[in-house]
Amino acid sequence: MKLLLDTHIWVWSVLDPGRLSARVARQLVNPENEIWLSAVSVWELRLLHDKGRLKLVPDAVSWINDNLTRLNIREAPLTFEVALAISSLNLPHNDPADGFIAATAKVFGLTLVTADEQLARLKDISVLANR
Repeated sequence: MKLLLDTHIWVWSVLDPGRLSARVARQLVNPENEIWLSAVSVWELRLLHDKGRLKLVPDAVSWINDNLTRLNIREAPLTFEVALAISSLNLPHNDPADGFIAATAKVFGLTLVTADEQLARLKDISVLANR
């Protein structure tokens, strides 16, 4: 399975794995699965760090680079097709980051791993809900 991590799932998997459901935790360590991440999640994480809502040690760039390498994360492309697909998702809110991440799952046939109930209810994408 090709799993696209929502930003919070990525953070929890490293900093607070107890927040992951047993099902999600199993899938994240299953060597048959590929772990994918959108550049939007990297951007979101930098914003959280810069606003002081999340402390990344020794600094945000080092933490991100280390975890991308250590976790063998694949980069999901941010393309024109992804940007255009956002409008077809019927998102219940206007969070641009969620739109890009969900559209990435749709365009590339990835399973979105999320605890966001609104994203978990989307009909046009495959979702592994953190429940």
